[in-house]
Amino acid sequence: MAEHKHGEMDISVQEKTFEGFIKFFTYLFGSAIAVLIFLAIFNS
Repeated sequence: MAEHKHGEMDISVQEKTFEGFIKFFTYLFGSAIAVLIFLAIFNS
């Protein structure tokens, strides 16, 4: 079995995927807040 050496794995793909998830959920959260504000203003 190969010996594991800390810090040698290329994680650039994982970093891009994680960045995409964070960006997606940030936009999703922002959109949800905008919808709630819109409903609060125009539904009363």
